[in-house]
Amino acid sequence: MSLPPQPPHGASSDSPRHGCGVVGIFSEKGDLIPQKLFYGLFALQHRGQESAGIAYRKGDELVVFKDLGMVSTVLRKYLEGRRTSTVGIGHVRYSTLGGNEIENAQPVHASCNKGEVAVAHNGNISNAKAINNELVAEGSIFQSSSDTELMLHLIARSRAPDFESALKETLNRLEGAYSIAMIHDNALVAARDPLGFRPLYVGTSDGLTVVASETCAFDILKIADRRQVEPGELIIVDESGLRSERFAESKRRAQCVFELIYFARPDSEVFTESVHRMRKKMGAALASDDPISVDIAVPVPDSGNIAAMGYAEAAGIPLEFGLTRNHYTGRSFILPTSAERELAVRMKLHPVRSAIEGKRVVLIDDSLVRGTTASILVRLVREAGALEVHLRLSSPELKWPCYFGIDIPTREELISNSLSPEEIASQIGADSVRFLSIDLLKQTVETPNEYCFACFNGRYPIAVGPDAGICK
Repeated sequence: MSLPPQPPHGASSDSPRHGCGVVGIFSEKGDLIPQKLFYGLFALQHRGQESAGIAYRKGDELVVFKDLGMVSTVLRKYLEGRRTSTVGIGHVRYSTLGGNEIENAQPVHASCNKGEVAVAHNGNISNAKAINNELVAEGSIFQSSSDTELMLHLIARSRAPDFESALKETLNRLEGAYSIAMIHDNALVAARDPLGFRPLYVGTSDGLTVVASETCAFDILKIADRRQVEPGELIIVDESGLRSERFAESKRRAQCVFELIYFARPDSEVFTESVHRMRKKMGAALASDDPISVDIAVPVPDSGNIAAMGYAEAAGIPLEFGLTRNHYTGRSFILPTSAERELAVRMKLHPVRSAIEGKRVVLIDDSLVRGTTASILVRLVREAGALEVHLRLSSPELKWPCYFGIDIPTREELISNSLSPEEIASQIGADSVRFLSIDLLKQTVETPNEYCFACFNGRYPIAVGPDAGICK
Protein backbone atom coordinates (compact mmCIF):
# COMPACT_ATOMS: atom_id res chain seq x y z
CA MET A 1 0.00 0.00 0.00
CA SER A 2 1.48 3.35 -0.99
CA LEU A 3 1.39 6.01 1.69
CA PRO A 4 -0.49 9.25 1.13
CA PRO A 5 1.58 12.44 1.12
CA GLN A 6 2.43 14.05 4.43
CA PRO A 7 0.45 17.17 5.28
CA PRO A 8 2.38 20.37 5.94
CA HIS A 9 3.13 21.31 9.50
CA GLY A 10 5.43 23.65 11.33
CA ALA A 11 7.15 23.81 14.67
CA SER A 12 4.74 22.54 17.24
CA SER A 13 4.44 21.27 20.76
CA ASP A 14 4.61 17.56 21.49
CA SER A 15 0.86 17.09 21.11
CA PRO A 16 -1.69 17.35 18.29
CA ARG A 17 -2.33 20.96 17.39
CA HIS A 18 -5.74 22.56 17.33
CA GLY A 19 -7.53 23.59 14.17
CA CYS A 20 -9.39 26.91 14.16
CA GLY A 21 -12.50 28.42 15.67
CA VAL A 22 -15.23 30.50 14.01
CA VAL A 23 -18.03 32.73 15.26
CA GLY A 24 -20.75 34.53 13.29
CA ILE A 25 -23.44 36.90 14.59
CA PHE A 26 -26.51 38.49 13.00
CA SER A 27 -28.72 41.00 14.82
CA GLU A 28 -32.15 42.03 13.57
CA LYS A 29 -32.07 45.42 15.30
CA GLY A 30 -28.34 46.10 15.46
CA ASP A 31 -26.05 45.32 18.39
CA LEU A 32 -22.47 45.66 19.62
CA ILE A 33 -21.39 42.96 17.20
CA PRO A 34 -17.59 43.47 17.41
CA GLN A 35 -17.73 43.26 21.20
CA LYS A 36 -19.82 40.09 21.12
CA LEU A 37 -17.42 38.59 18.58
CA PHE A 38 -14.58 39.29 21.01
CA TYR A 39 -16.32 37.32 23.77
CA GLY A 40 -17.24 34.45 21.47
CA LEU A 41 -13.69 34.18 20.13
CA PHE A 42 -12.22 34.46 23.61
CA ALA A 43 -14.25 31.38 24.55
CA LEU A 44 -12.76 29.59 21.53
CA GLN A 45 -9.17 30.71 22.10
CA HIS A 46 -8.11 27.10 22.77
CA ARG A 47 -8.83 26.29 19.12
CA GLY A 48 -6.13 28.61 17.78
CA GLN A 49 -3.58 30.97 19.29
CA GLU A 50 -1.59 32.23 16.30
CA SER A 51 -3.91 34.89 14.94
CA ALA A 52 -7.33 36.42 15.51
CA GLY A 53 -9.61 38.59 13.43
CA ILE A 54 -13.10 39.88 12.83
CA ALA A 55 -15.14 41.32 9.97
CA TYR A 56 -18.33 43.32 10.51
CA ARG A 57 -20.73 45.56 8.62
CA LYS A 58 -20.31 49.28 9.36
CA GLY A 59 -22.91 51.10 7.32
CA ASP A 60 -22.10 50.44 3.67
CA GLU A 61 -18.58 49.30 4.54
CA LEU A 62 -17.27 45.89 5.56
CA VAL A 63 -14.57 46.43 8.18
CA VAL A 64 -11.93 43.70 8.53
CA PHE A 65 -9.35 43.70 11.30
CA LYS A 66 -6.92 40.85 12.00
CA ASP A 67 -3.42 40.31 13.30
CA LEU A 68 -1.05 37.74 14.72
CA GLY A 69 -1.58 37.07 18.41
CA MET A 70 -4.23 36.17 20.95
CA VAL A 71 -7.79 37.51 21.07
CA SER A 72 -7.15 39.60 24.20
CA THR A 73 -4.28 41.41 22.46
CA VAL A 74 -5.44 41.67 18.85
CA LEU A 75 -9.09 42.56 19.49
CA ARG A 76 -8.96 44.39 22.84
CA LYS A 77 -9.85 47.72 21.26
CA TYR A 78 -13.29 46.35 20.38
CA LEU A 79 -14.20 46.28 24.06
CA GLU A 80 -13.87 50.08 24.08
CA GLY A 81 -16.44 52.41 22.57
CA ARG A 82 -19.75 51.50 20.95
CA ARG A 83 -19.56 49.92 17.51
CA THR A 84 -23.05 48.97 16.40
CA SER A 85 -23.56 46.56 13.54
CA THR A 86 -26.02 44.01 12.20
CA VAL A 87 -23.64 41.26 11.10
CA GLY A 88 -20.10 40.07 11.81
CA ILE A 89 -17.83 37.03 11.81
CA GLY A 90 -14.67 36.17 13.69
CA HIS A 91 -11.83 33.66 13.59
CA VAL A 92 -9.03 32.27 15.75
CA ARG A 93 -6.37 30.37 13.86
CA TYR A 94 -3.74 27.74 14.05
CA SER A 95 -2.00 27.21 10.72
CA THR A 96 -2.75 23.67 9.58
CA LEU A 97 -2.28 24.92 6.00
CA GLY A 98 -0.16 27.97 5.25
CA GLY A 99 2.37 29.47 7.60
CA ASN A 100 1.80 31.71 10.60
CA GLU A 101 1.86 34.92 8.57
CA ILE A 102 -0.46 37.92 8.59
CA GLU A 103 -1.46 37.11 4.99
CA ASN A 104 -2.98 33.85 6.26
CA ALA A 105 -4.93 35.38 9.14
CA GLN A 106 -8.71 35.30 8.76
CA PRO A 107 -11.40 36.39 7.95
CA VAL A 108 -10.50 36.53 4.26
CA HIS A 109 -12.29 39.35 2.42
CA ALA A 110 -12.97 40.31 -1.20
CA SER A 111 -15.34 42.32 -3.38
CA CYS A 112 -16.32 40.58 -6.59
CA ASN A 113 -19.09 40.19 -9.15
CA LYS A 114 -21.16 38.29 -6.54
CA GLY A 115 -20.97 41.10 -3.97
CA GLU A 116 -18.79 41.75 -0.93
CA VAL A 117 -17.77 38.57 0.89
CA ALA A 118 -15.78 37.71 4.02
CA VAL A 119 -15.17 34.14 5.17
CA ALA A 120 -13.83 32.40 8.29
CA HIS A 121 -13.06 28.70 7.97
CA ASN A 122 -12.29 25.79 10.30
CA GLY A 123 -10.92 22.71 8.55
CA ASN A 124 -8.73 21.67 5.65
CA ILE A 125 -9.74 21.36 1.99
CA SER A 126 -8.10 18.09 0.97
CA ASN A 127 -8.31 18.80 -2.78
CA ALA A 128 -7.04 22.37 -2.31
CA LYS A 129 -3.79 21.85 -4.21
CA ALA A 130 -5.57 20.57 -7.32
CA ILE A 131 -8.00 23.52 -7.28
CA ASN A 132 -5.17 25.96 -6.60
CA ASN A 133 -3.15 24.64 -9.56
CA GLU A 134 -6.19 24.90 -11.83
CA LEU A 135 -6.94 28.49 -10.79
CA VAL A 136 -3.33 29.62 -11.10
CA ALA A 137 -3.13 28.11 -14.59
CA GLU A 138 -6.22 30.15 -15.52
CA GLY A 139 -4.68 33.38 -14.24
CA SER A 140 -5.80 33.67 -10.60
CA ILE A 141 -3.46 35.54 -8.24
CA PHE A 142 -3.41 34.42 -4.60
CA GLN A 143 -2.57 36.69 -1.68
CA SER A 144 -2.03 33.89 0.84
CA SER A 145 -1.15 30.19 1.13
CA SER A 146 -4.33 29.42 3.09
CA ASP A 147 -6.87 27.10 1.48
CA THR A 148 -9.67 29.45 2.62
CA GLU A 149 -8.88 31.94 -0.14
CA LEU A 150 -9.81 29.30 -2.72
CA MET A 151 -13.47 29.68 -1.79
CA LEU A 152 -13.56 33.34 -2.75
CA HIS A 153 -11.87 32.63 -6.09
CA LEU A 154 -14.35 29.87 -6.89
CA ILE A 155 -17.35 32.02 -5.94
CA ALA A 156 -16.10 34.96 -8.04
CA ARG A 157 -15.32 32.77 -11.08
CA SER A 158 -18.59 30.86 -10.97
CA ARG A 159 -20.93 31.40 -13.92
CA ALA A 160 -23.93 30.95 -11.63
CA PRO A 161 -26.32 33.93 -11.79
CA ASP A 162 -26.28 34.83 -8.08
CA PHE A 163 -24.25 34.45 -4.90
CA GLU A 164 -26.24 31.60 -3.36
CA SER A 165 -26.00 29.49 -6.51
CA ALA A 166 -22.29 30.25 -6.79
CA LEU A 167 -21.74 29.33 -3.15
CA LYS A 168 -23.51 25.98 -3.49
CA GLU A 169 -21.51 25.22 -6.61
CA THR A 170 -18.30 26.11 -4.75
CA LEU A 171 -19.11 24.03 -1.69
CA ASN A 172 -19.82 21.01 -3.85
CA ARG A 173 -16.39 21.35 -5.48
CA LEU A 174 -14.58 21.26 -2.14
CA GLU A 175 -13.47 18.00 -0.56
CA GLY A 176 -12.47 17.55 3.06
CA ALA A 177 -13.35 19.52 6.16
CA TYR A 178 -15.00 22.91 6.31
CA SER A 179 -17.18 24.59 8.90
CA ILE A 180 -17.67 28.12 7.63
CA ALA A 181 -19.01 31.48 8.79
CA MET A 182 -19.42 34.12 6.06
CA ILE A 183 -20.73 37.61 5.47
CA HIS A 184 -22.30 38.30 2.10
CA ASP A 185 -23.42 41.91 1.81
CA ASN A 186 -25.75 42.20 4.85
CA ALA A 187 -26.33 38.49 5.48
CA LEU A 188 -24.69 35.91 7.76
CA VAL A 189 -23.97 32.61 6.02
CA ALA A 190 -22.89 29.31 7.61
CA ALA A 191 -22.13 25.90 6.12
CA ARG A 192 -20.73 22.54 7.20
CA ASP A 193 -19.16 19.94 4.91
CA PRO A 194 -21.26 16.88 3.98
CA LEU A 195 -19.21 14.52 6.20
CA GLY A 196 -19.32 16.86 9.20
CA PHE A 197 -15.62 16.60 10.11
CA ARG A 198 -15.58 19.74 12.31
CA PRO A 199 -18.31 20.89 14.70
CA LEU A 200 -20.57 23.88 14.07
CA TYR A 201 -23.60 25.08 16.02
CA VAL A 202 -26.29 27.72 15.51
CA GLY A 203 -28.33 29.44 18.23
CA THR A 204 -30.87 32.24 18.61
CA SER A 205 -31.94 34.59 21.39
CA ASP A 206 -34.01 37.78 21.30
CA GLY A 207 -33.32 38.74 17.70
CA LEU A 208 -29.71 37.54 17.79
CA THR A 209 -28.52 34.58 15.67
CA VAL A 210 -25.08 33.11 16.41
CA VAL A 211 -23.03 30.37 14.75
CA ALA A 212 -19.93 29.02 16.48
CA SER A 213 -17.57 26.06 16.51
CA GLU A 214 -18.46 25.04 20.07
CA THR A 215 -21.30 25.66 22.51
CA CYS A 216 -18.99 27.35 25.05
CA ALA A 217 -19.19 30.42 22.78
CA PHE A 218 -22.99 30.44 23.20
CA ASP A 219 -22.70 30.18 26.97
CA ILE A 220 -20.63 33.35 27.26
CA LEU A 221 -23.26 35.15 25.14
CA LYS A 222 -26.12 33.61 27.20
CA ILE A 223 -27.74 31.81 24.28
CA ALA A 224 -29.43 28.64 25.45
CA ASP A 225 -31.49 27.81 22.34
CA ARG A 226 -28.98 26.16 20.00
CA ARG A 227 -28.57 23.15 17.76
CA GLN A 228 -25.93 21.48 15.63
CA VAL A 229 -25.56 22.63 12.03
CA GLU A 230 -26.06 19.40 10.14
CA PRO A 231 -23.49 18.04 7.68
CA GLY A 232 -24.23 19.42 4.23
CA GLU A 233 -26.45 22.18 5.64
CA LEU A 234 -26.38 25.79 4.43
CA ILE A 235 -27.82 28.52 6.66
CA ILE A 236 -28.49 32.10 5.55
CA VAL A 237 -29.64 34.76 8.03
CA ASP A 238 -30.76 38.21 6.89
CA GLU A 239 -33.52 40.74 7.55
CA SER A 240 -36.07 38.15 6.32
CA GLY A 241 -35.04 35.65 9.01
CA LEU A 242 -33.18 32.33 9.01
CA ARG A 243 -33.30 30.00 6.02
CA SER A 244 -31.82 26.52 5.95
CA GLU A 245 -31.34 24.00 3.17
CA ARG A 246 -29.15 21.05 2.25
CA PHE A 247 -26.57 21.80 -0.44
CA ALA A 248 -25.27 18.20 -0.38
CA GLU A 249 -26.22 14.81 0.98
CA SER A 250 -23.91 12.10 2.27
CA LYS A 251 -24.58 8.50 3.21
CA ARG A 252 -22.14 8.70 6.12
CA ARG A 253 -20.53 11.08 8.61
CA ALA A 254 -16.87 11.40 9.57
CA GLN A 255 -16.87 13.52 12.70
CA CYS A 256 -13.40 13.98 14.18
CA VAL A 257 -13.21 11.90 17.36
CA PHE A 258 -10.19 13.96 18.49
CA GLU A 259 -12.57 16.86 19.13
CA LEU A 260 -13.93 14.76 21.99
CA ILE A 261 -10.55 13.40 23.11
CA TYR A 262 -8.63 16.67 23.22
CA PHE A 263 -9.54 19.69 21.10
CA ALA A 264 -12.92 20.90 22.34
CA ARG A 265 -13.32 22.66 25.67
CA PRO A 266 -14.63 20.32 28.41
CA ASP A 267 -17.68 22.52 29.06
CA SER A 268 -18.67 22.38 25.39
CA GLU A 269 -20.99 20.13 23.49
CA VAL A 270 -19.77 18.99 20.08
CA PHE A 271 -21.46 16.51 17.75
CA THR A 272 -24.35 16.62 20.29
CA GLU A 273 -22.07 15.00 22.91
CA SER A 274 -20.92 16.45 26.24
CA VAL A 275 -17.14 16.67 25.99
CA HIS A 276 -16.74 16.30 29.77
CA ARG A 277 -18.90 13.18 29.90
CA MET A 278 -17.13 11.60 26.95
CA ARG A 279 -13.66 12.15 28.41
CA LYS A 280 -14.70 10.58 31.70
CA LYS A 281 -16.02 7.58 29.77
CA MET A 282 -12.73 7.28 27.89
CA GLY A 283 -10.79 7.33 31.14
CA ALA A 284 -13.06 4.69 32.63
CA ALA A 285 -12.70 2.54 29.51
CA LEU A 286 -8.91 2.89 29.78
CA ALA A 287 -9.05 1.54 33.33
CA SER A 288 -11.46 -1.29 32.49
CA ASP A 289 -8.82 -3.62 31.04
CA ASP A 290 -5.70 -2.30 32.77
CA PRO A 291 -3.94 -5.00 34.81
CA ILE A 292 -1.66 -2.73 36.86
CA SER A 293 -1.98 -2.16 40.61
CA VAL A 294 -1.20 1.43 41.61
CA ASP A 295 -1.84 3.81 44.50
CA ILE A 296 -2.90 7.04 42.76
CA ALA A 297 -3.96 8.45 39.38
CA VAL A 298 -2.21 11.68 38.36
CA PRO A 299 -3.39 13.68 35.33
CA VAL A 300 -1.12 15.66 33.04
CA PRO A 301 -2.80 19.07 33.30
CA ASP A 302 -4.95 20.14 31.71
CA SER A 303 -5.32 17.68 28.86
CA GLY A 304 -5.50 14.59 31.06
CA ASN A 305 -7.64 15.94 33.90
CA ILE A 306 -11.06 14.57 33.01
CA ALA A 307 -9.89 11.22 31.65
CA ALA A 308 -7.98 10.79 34.92
CA MET A 309 -11.20 11.39 36.86
CA GLY A 310 -12.90 8.61 34.92
CA TYR A 311 -9.91 6.30 35.30
CA ALA A 312 -9.65 6.85 39.07
CA GLU A 313 -13.37 6.27 39.62
CA ALA A 314 -13.38 3.08 37.56
CA ALA A 315 -10.16 1.77 39.16
CA GLY A 316 -11.25 2.67 42.69
CA ILE A 317 -8.09 4.65 43.44
CA PRO A 318 -7.56 8.26 44.59
CA LEU A 319 -7.16 11.04 42.04
CA GLU A 320 -4.23 13.27 42.98
CA PHE A 321 -3.28 16.45 41.17
CA GLY A 322 0.36 15.56 41.49
CA LEU A 323 1.49 17.89 38.70
CA THR A 324 0.98 21.64 38.98
CA ARG A 325 0.74 23.71 35.81
CA ASN A 326 2.16 27.21 35.51
CA HIS A 327 -0.41 29.03 33.37
CA TYR A 328 1.91 31.94 32.59
CA THR A 329 4.50 30.15 30.46
CA GLY A 330 2.69 30.69 27.18
CA ARG A 331 2.70 28.21 24.31
CA SER A 332 5.55 25.72 23.98
CA PHE A 333 7.29 24.62 20.79
CA ILE A 334 9.66 21.87 19.80
CA LEU A 335 13.06 23.24 20.84
CA PRO A 336 16.38 22.25 19.25
CA THR A 337 18.12 20.62 22.23
CA SER A 338 16.98 18.15 24.87
CA ALA A 339 18.14 20.52 27.63
CA GLU A 340 15.97 23.33 26.27
CA ARG A 341 12.97 21.00 25.90
CA GLU A 342 13.34 19.79 29.47
CA LEU A 343 13.64 23.33 30.82
CA ALA A 344 10.46 24.34 28.93
CA VAL A 345 8.52 21.42 30.46
CA ARG A 346 9.89 22.14 33.95
CA MET A 347 8.81 25.77 33.59
CA LYS A 348 5.28 24.65 32.72
CA LEU A 349 4.74 21.59 34.94
CA HIS A 350 6.09 20.80 38.38
CA PRO A 351 5.45 17.73 40.57
CA VAL A 352 3.82 17.92 44.00
CA ARG A 353 6.21 15.78 46.05
CA SER A 354 3.85 15.33 48.99
CA ALA A 355 1.26 13.75 46.68
CA ILE A 356 3.67 11.51 44.76
CA GLU A 357 6.47 10.43 47.09
CA GLY A 358 6.42 6.73 47.93
CA LYS A 359 3.45 6.04 45.61
CA ARG A 360 2.89 3.82 42.58
CA VAL A 361 1.60 6.32 40.03
CA VAL A 362 -0.49 5.97 36.89
CA LEU A 363 0.13 9.13 34.85
CA ILE A 364 -2.74 9.94 32.48
CA ASP A 365 -2.70 12.11 29.35
CA ASP A 366 -4.82 12.32 26.19
CA SER A 367 -2.31 11.24 23.51
CA LEU A 368 1.31 10.55 22.64
CA VAL A 369 2.87 12.11 19.54
CA ARG A 370 6.67 12.17 19.54
CA GLY A 371 7.25 11.11 23.13
CA THR A 372 9.71 13.87 23.97
CA THR A 373 7.54 15.54 26.60
CA ALA A 374 6.42 12.20 28.07
CA SER A 375 9.98 11.17 28.87
CA ILE A 376 10.56 14.44 30.74
CA LEU A 377 7.29 14.06 32.68
CA VAL A 378 8.13 10.51 33.71
CA ARG A 379 11.51 11.70 34.95
CA LEU A 380 9.91 14.57 36.91
CA VAL A 381 7.51 12.19 38.65
CA ARG A 382 10.33 9.78 39.50
CA GLU A 383 12.42 12.66 40.88
CA ALA A 384 9.49 13.50 43.16
CA GLY A 385 9.81 10.05 44.74
CA ALA A 386 7.35 7.84 42.82
CA LEU A 387 8.01 4.14 43.26
CA GLU A 388 6.53 3.29 39.86
CA VAL A 389 5.34 5.41 36.92
CA HIS A 390 2.86 3.92 34.43
CA LEU A 391 1.80 6.12 31.49
CA ARG A 392 -1.76 5.77 30.18
CA LEU A 393 -3.22 7.54 27.15
CA SER A 394 -6.97 8.07 26.68
CA SER A 395 -6.64 7.75 22.90
CA PRO A 396 -5.37 4.94 20.68
CA GLU A 397 -1.89 5.02 19.19
CA LEU A 398 -1.42 7.87 16.69
CA LYS A 399 -0.03 6.32 13.52
CA TRP A 400 -1.34 8.40 10.61
CA PRO A 401 -1.37 12.12 9.70
CA CYS A 402 -4.59 14.12 9.39
CA TYR A 403 -5.74 15.94 6.24
CA PHE A 404 -8.91 17.42 7.69
CA GLY A 405 -7.95 20.27 10.01
CA ILE A 406 -5.54 18.89 12.63
CA ASP A 407 -1.77 19.20 12.56
CA ILE A 408 -0.61 15.66 13.29
CA PRO A 409 3.03 15.25 12.17
CA THR A 410 4.44 12.99 9.49
CA ARG A 411 4.35 9.24 10.04
CA GLU A 412 8.09 9.22 10.70
CA GLU A 413 7.66 11.60 13.65
CA LEU A 414 4.89 9.60 15.33
CA ILE A 415 6.53 7.43 17.97
CA SER A 416 3.83 4.72 17.79
CA ASN A 417 4.74 4.06 14.15
CA SER A 418 8.19 2.77 15.03
CA LEU A 419 7.87 1.50 18.61
CA SER A 420 5.52 -0.84 20.47
CA PRO A 421 4.06 0.29 23.82
CA GLU A 422 6.71 -1.83 25.57
CA GLU A 423 9.50 -0.20 23.54
CA ILE A 424 8.03 3.26 24.19
CA ALA A 425 8.03 2.54 27.93
CA SER A 426 11.69 1.59 27.75
CA GLN A 427 12.55 4.71 25.75
CA ILE A 428 10.75 7.21 28.00
CA GLY A 429 11.70 5.48 31.27
CA ALA A 430 8.18 4.40 32.33
CA ASP A 431 7.35 1.10 34.00
CA SER A 432 4.66 0.57 31.37
CA VAL A 433 2.75 2.40 28.62
CA ARG A 434 -0.77 1.55 27.55
CA PHE A 435 -3.24 3.16 25.11
CA LEU A 436 -7.01 3.10 24.90
CA SER A 437 -7.85 0.60 22.16
CA ILE A 438 -9.83 1.66 19.10
CA ASP A 439 -12.53 -0.87 20.01
CA LEU A 440 -12.93 0.58 23.52
CA LEU A 441 -12.92 4.12 22.15
CA LYS A 442 -15.72 3.20 19.76
CA GLN A 443 -17.72 1.83 22.69
CA THR A 444 -17.60 5.21 24.47
CA VAL A 445 -19.45 7.09 21.69
CA GLU A 446 -23.12 6.60 20.89
CA THR A 447 -22.71 6.30 17.11
CA PRO A 448 -19.15 5.10 16.34
CA ASN A 449 -19.89 4.69 12.63
CA GLU A 450 -20.33 8.49 12.41
CA TYR A 451 -16.74 9.27 13.50
CA CYS A 452 -13.39 9.46 11.75
CA PHE A 453 -10.61 7.32 13.29
CA ALA A 454 -8.14 7.74 10.41
CA CYS A 455 -5.28 9.10 12.56
CA PHE A 456 -5.38 5.79 14.45
CA ASN A 457 -6.09 3.24 11.70
CA GLY A 458 -5.27 4.99 8.41
CA ARG A 459 -8.79 4.46 7.03
CA TYR A 460 -9.50 7.87 5.53
CA PRO A 461 -13.19 8.60 4.87
CA ILE A 462 -12.33 10.19 1.52
CA ALA A 463 -9.41 9.55 -0.81
CA VAL A 464 -6.21 11.48 -0.12
CA GLY A 465 -3.52 11.57 -2.77
CA PRO A 466 -0.80 13.77 -4.29
CA ASP A 467 -3.12 16.79 -4.37
CA ALA A 468 -4.10 16.71 -0.68
CA GLY A 469 -3.40 20.16 0.66
CA ILE A 470 -1.46 23.25 -0.39
CA CYS A 471 2.15 22.50 0.50
CA LYS A 472 4.15 25.59 1.43
